[in-house]
Formats: sequence, C-alpha cells, structure tokens
Amino acid sequence: MDKHYLSSLLSPESIVVFAGQSGDAASQTPLAASLHAALRAQRYVGKLYFLDIHTSGTLGDLAQSRADLAIIALPPDEVGPALELAARMACRSALVVGSGIGAAKAAELKQIARRAGINLLGPNSMGFQRPPLQLNASVVGPLAKAGPLALVSQSGALTSSMLDWAAANAVGFSLVASIGRSTAVDIAQVLDFLAHDAQTQSVIVYLEGISSARHFMSALRSAAIAKPVVVLKSGRKRAGNEAAQTHSGAIVGSDEVFDAALRRAGAVRVRSFVELFSAAKCLASRYRPVGRRLAIVTNGGGPGVLAADWVSEIDLQLGKLSTESIAALRPLVPEHASLANLLDLSEDAGPEHYKAAIEAAGKDGTIDGVLAIHSPKVRGDVEQVAQALVEAKRSMGKPLLTCMMGDASVGASRTILNDAAIPSFRTPEAAVGAFGNIASYYRNQLLLQQTPAPLSTLAKPDIEAARLIIESVLAERRKVLTEMESKALLVALKIDSPDISHKSDAGGVALNILNGTGARDTYSDMVERVKRLHPEARINGVTVQKMAPALRGREIYIGLVTDDPFGPIIVFGAGGTMIELLNDRAMELPPLNQFLARRLIERSRVAETLGEWRGAGAVDMEALEKVLLRVSEMVCELPQLREMDINPIIVDESGAVAVDARIVIESAAQMVSGRSNNYNHLAILPYPARHEQAWPMRGGGQYIVRPIHTNDASMLQDLVQNLSPESRYFRFVSSMRELPPSMLARFTLIDYDREMALVAVFKERSAASSGEIVETERIIGVSRYVTNLDQSSCEFSLVVADDFAGKGLGSRLMESIMDVAREKGLSEIEGLVLAKNPGMLKLMKSLGFTVKPYVDDRDFMLVTHTL
Repeated sequence: MDKHYLSSLLSPESIVVFAGQSGDAASQTPLAASLHAALRAQRYVGKLYFLDIHTSGTLGDLAQSRADLAIIALPPDEVGPALELAARMACRSALVVGSGIGAAKAAELKQIARRAGINLLGPNSMGFQRPPLQLNASVVGPLAKAGPLALVSQSGALTSSMLDWAAANAVGFSLVASIGRSTAVDIAQVLDFLAHDAQTQSVIVYLEGISSARHFMSALRSAAIAKPVVVLKSGRKRAGNEAAQTHSGAIVGSDEVFDAALRRAGAVRVRSFVELFSAAKCLASRYRPVGRRLAIVTNGGGPGVLAADWVSEIDLQLGKLSTESIAALRPLVPEHASLANLLDLSEDAGPEHYKAAIEAAGKDGTIDGVLAIHSPKVRGDVEQVAQALVEAKRSMGKPLLTCMMGDASVGASRTILNDAAIPSFRTPEAAVGAFGNIASYYRNQLLLQQTPAPLSTLAKPDIEAARLIIESVLAERRKVLTEMESKALLVALKIDSPDISHKSDAGGVALNILNGTGARDTYSDMVERVKRLHPEARINGVTVQKMAPALRGREIYIGLVTDDPFGPIIVFGAGGTMIELLNDRAMELPPLNQFLARRLIERSRVAETLGEWRGAGAVDMEALEKVLLRVSEMVCELPQLREMDINPIIVDESGAVAVDARIVIESAAQMVSGRSNNYNHLAILPYPARHEQAWPMRGGGQYIVRPIHTNDASMLQDLVQNLSPESRYFRFVSSMRELPPSMLARFTLIDYDREMALVAVFKERSAASSGEIVETERIIGVSRYVTNLDQSSCEFSLVVADDFAGKGLGSRLMESIMDVAREKGLSEIEGLVLAKNPGMLKLMKSLGFTVKPYVDDRDFMLVTHTL
C-alpha cells in the first residue's frame, strides 16, 4: 500500500508481452515488430515474458506467468481477448500500443479493464520508456539516456522528436510517456505518479486537452509543489464568445484561462516547441532559480545588449554586482572591462576572466542567475573558455546558462558544456527566455501555496438572502438579474431594467447627485431619456448607490466568466465605456485571499495608474482588494453565477464605488453528500474551514482540530523531530529523524478534494526572558486519509506526540477524519499497522476496525472500517 497505484504500470517488476509469436515476423503487426525490437535492444532489469494469445495451456499454466504489466500490440479485434487473458493472469496494469482504435472499441476495452481492476494505458498509445529500468516499452524511438527529467506527451510524433533532440543534447529522462487519445490512464494520473517518483526531479508536458479540470489541477498542483513542471499546450485560440452577455465574457478566452490555471497550479507555460527544448535543458541541469535577476557576462557589447534588451522585454531584471563585488573583481579582469551593468569583459577576455566574473556573480546576493555569452575571436580558444565555465559551475549554487555564439567553430565547446549538464544556447534571446521560463516557477510557487477559505475574514455576507434572490429570478425563467440596492446620499443613479445590458450606453448612469431634490430631478430626466432610446425596455425603477466624489478616480472593472472545463474565473482590468477597446484583463481562479487579490491587480495594465499618477494620489488599494474578496465569496458560494460585470468601479484614495453591475445566472447542478455547497463548480477546492472544532483535553485544557495548512510546515517538522525513535518507526517504517523538504511540502500543501489531513493544535504558555507570558502553537497530532483509485475507499495514517499519548487524542483524530471521509461519500477506510505496534492495534479495535494479517507482508496488519 506504500507504492503508488501506477507503479505496476510505470515501474513494473515483471512484464508479459502479447505481440504475436516471438521470432515470427509474419504474425506481428508493424508496431508489434517495432515493439519486439525496442524491448530486446537492452536488458530490462525485471522479468520479461513473450506469450501468444493463441497458445495452448491451462489457467494453472497462465498463473505461473503472472506479471505486473501486460503489454499488448495486436490487431484491434485481438486486443480485447488479450486484455481478458491479462486479467486472468492477475496483471494489475496493461499497455495497449497501437493507433486507429475507435471510440466504441476503446470504451469496450476500458470496461474490460475496469471490471478486472486493471490500470489501462491505451488504447492508441505509443507506449512509454523507463530508462532507469532499461525498459523501452514504446515505438517512439531508441531508449533514451537515463536522467532526472520526465516527459509526458499527448502526441507520439512530438515524443519521437523530443527524444531525437535529447539524444543530441545529452538530456536524460526518468520517464517518457506517450499518452495518446482515448486512453483510460490519463495525463493527470501520470502526473500524480511523477509527483511521488524519486527518480524524477522535473517534468515537461505536451498537452492537447484535458477531460476533468478538477482532477488535472489536483495532480498538477501535487507534482508542481515537489518539482518544476513546464507545460506546452497546443490549440490556442483567440478569445471571444460572441454570444456572451457581459463585457467579461466577450473579451476573455479559453487560452488565457488556461494560463491562469497553470499559474495557480505552480507550473510554467511555454508557447513554442523551441521554448520547450530550452526549458528541458535547464530542468535537466536541476536548476532551481529563486528570483528573476539575471547577470550577463560577455566578451562583446552587441550580444550582451541584445540579451539585456530581452531581459527587459520578458519582465526579468538585469542582475548587477554590488559595489563590494565590483571592487573585488576589478583586478581580476582586463583593464577595459565594464562591470557597472553588463559584465562586459571586453575582447581581451580569456578563460580566467570568465571564471573570475562568474564566480563573483555566483557569490553576490543581488544576483539569482548568470548567463555567459562568448563570441569567437581570432586568437581565442573557445574550448578553454568552455572548460573555465565548467570549473566555475562546480562552486556555484545558482543557475549558469551559456550562449556560445557562432556555429562551425564552437561545436566542441558546446559538447563540453553539454557533458557537464550546463545548458548551452545558440542565441542570447533563447538563453534569456529559458531563464525567464524557469524563474517564473518560483513566482508561481507563491500562488500555489495559497489555499484560501471560501469566505474571507470580512464581515460574513448574507449568503441565504443572495440565494433567495437567485432562486426567484430563475423561477421567473430569467437569467439576467436586476439591481435592487441603495446606499446613502452621495449617489450614482442607474436604470434598473432587465432589458438593457449596458446602462451607460442608454444614458442610464448619472453621477454626483448631491441631495434628494437632485436625485428626483435626475430620476425624471433619466427615465424619460431611456424610454426614448429603448421604448421596449421594462423600467422597474432605479438603484441608488453611495459614490465618493472621485474627481481623479480611475475606472476599473471586475468580472466573472465561466470556462469549460475550468469553471468560474475572476477577471480584473481597466473599465469604463472603452473596456473592449482597452482589452486589459488579468485573471485568477477562485477562491482568492488578499495575497492573490494583490497579485491579480498587479498583473493588469491599469495597475500602473493606481499609484500616484499624473497629479492624482494613490488609490485605496485595500478597498479594491476587498471588492475582489467579496466577488470571490460570491463565486464560491453561488454556483449559479455564470457571468458578471462590475463596471465601472470608480476608485481613488478615499475608496472604491461600484457604479454599474450586470449578472447572468443559470441553474446549478444538484448538490451531493447532503451539504448545501460542495464547491464542485470550482477547479480548486477551497480551504475547508468548516472542519475546525475545539475539543476538551483529557486531564484539562483544550485543543483545536482543523485541516492542515501550508503554514503548518515548521510545526509539523517539530512534531516529527520530537517523536521517539519507536514512534517515528511506527508511523513512517523508517529511521529518518525529520521529513525531507519534498515530503514536508507534500504533507502540508494537499488537495482537499482527494485527501485530508487534520491537525490537533495545542497552545502552550511560557514565560519570555522579559517575564511576559507568551502563547505558542504546537501540533500534537495528525490524522490523514488519501482516496484510493477506486474513489470509494481511502487509506489513513495517524501520529500523536509522545507527551500527549493517553489523553484521548488518537481516538478524536480518527473519529474526526472518518467523519470527513464519510461526508466526502467514501464507503470504507483502511490502513496498515505494524504487527509490533500493540497500542495502535488496540485503538483500532476500540474504534470498531476489523483487524487481520496483510497478505502481501506479514509484518503488517490490515485494519478496515466501513463508513
């Protein structure tokens, strides 16, 4: 149960192959012949059998040939029988290599696999490679070199091209998987496997489409928290839903939404095949940039300036040496070298000068990465320069990228750099772009670590009243809401007509009404004007809203669009009557917190005008963020929302006022699990704050049980470090003294849709050196479950601090985690307990668990409980 459920597929210990008769080419399809050659070209580290489905033999004979994985490369009408045969041999996974199998046949094969409990990669897959196992179960080319990079692709042709390029650039892979279309095991499941794969340090993905946004985001977030993930997606299309009823719906496109989704998942997107190659070079070198300040070392001004221009173009920063670093480097470089901005070492630069400059940049805290550019000189030795770069890299903890300008004279130097796993590029722009793509991984990680609750810390909104309004509108078979709010004396009047989409176009907005008389006169004029322009419109009345004077206010808009498949998306940008012409939009997936709201604002073009601008004071940014948080709350709690414009919102130093709004709704899917909102309409599940509860401690005091959060990492590490060796072994079946960083990240940043971890938090009081009593929080126990592949059961784990044993904490944590699993709709919870752990076994029996030996390992007991 410790292994990932796809281990039998992607890390099999034994394989049976159905691909015609071994040694008889006439009985093999062209793909089968290629597969035979690929499998035999190297010695697979496990057991490999070749069987013919037409062979004679009893079921007893087949049982002797049981394997983890069945590989099938047969004509379409023979694939089903081969899959049935694999099921009888107790194969847990199957790979169907081929193409051209239609949707009906694919559905039939998936049904066979589902019935037999087989993980099916295929049909229409080109297979996979697992270089560390010397396994080439593919027809995409020779086995790749082993390395830390994983490639997952929905295109067999692109996979072949990528492998061909990798062979020439000394790039190695931990896994290469060509998923194909109509496959049962999808790209999200492979990403989930790679998130836990120790052989994989980084991942590149070629994507054509996804079937489930929630599952894709869940797996992508799980992978990206542990290792960099770079995605190339095809099928980009210009935005624009011509049938949209709001400005937001008209100017936002699915490709921009995909960008927002990848950012929030902590992944990096590239937009071309060339960029994907560049990113692969950096990832294969295991680079982990922590910022965007790139220093440029060059022996020619022209290439250096080109690189610096591209640094500015893609929103990086030119890394500059500190005054102290310049003073230390000056005696070590040529007399005419310039060190103020670019590190231009002049045409006299030799290998020793490059080495000194790169080492100086590597030690400088104001620099995050270094690009070394070399232009060939008549008397220069390019290979010695390359060797100097290799030597300098050994002492660097930062990314080093290189650009060896030219072609014929620099081939050998590029080979030296490739052999040392130093990325080498042919142009300065390509090198800078590669650093920019990987550096954005760090920025996106900050977004990934945000797990807001559906409701912010603002005053609680009246959700039930909002639902009543929506239900009444839907009952009238309308989709466009009217406005029925009023606020204060300083007002903005708007026509309240369900038939007029944009009120300012119809003369339905009036500003700066100062008193009741002005409001009455403006109302009369406005109704008359709108009746003249839209005689067919139903005018229900007016909506009155408070408005700041805003003489120098900026007009912005906040909107909502609903994307297929990612669901609701919050949009921010410049507003007013020219919104579509300005075409300013930044997007984020809900839910939001203040950090995400601020980053959303910063990504818009209008953000440049929100500070002190052309004589106007800086706007009240906090007020603007509160509007975004309120919109996020609406989106989370009201799944019926489909489109929304709040445009314009006039914002200045005194606050923000919404002048016009438009909302489109539709009936939402029925809720499940008996709860009023499961947030199934969101691509990212919010932090489940509803599970927080206070409990009395046996012997006095109390503790809080709540879902784990990313901020709990240090407290969780303290819990593990302070466990006794026996307790640590009972929990992790390991002698490790602390959690590795990747495991710590995976335990604290979880996807609440497929797993849950509840922590017991206790507040300890102690006296500071000043004598003041201070309270510190401490995690004293954790219970956790992870949903199994069958989506109906889950596996649990439990640990309690040694000094809190015997206080009822274990029982409470187990009962609480079982309640969450029950609410999720799971039917069974199970776990493995060491047979030598009597305390845990006693607790399980007291909670009603069934305890029996675990057949795969007699050192463990399997405990199960029906939910």
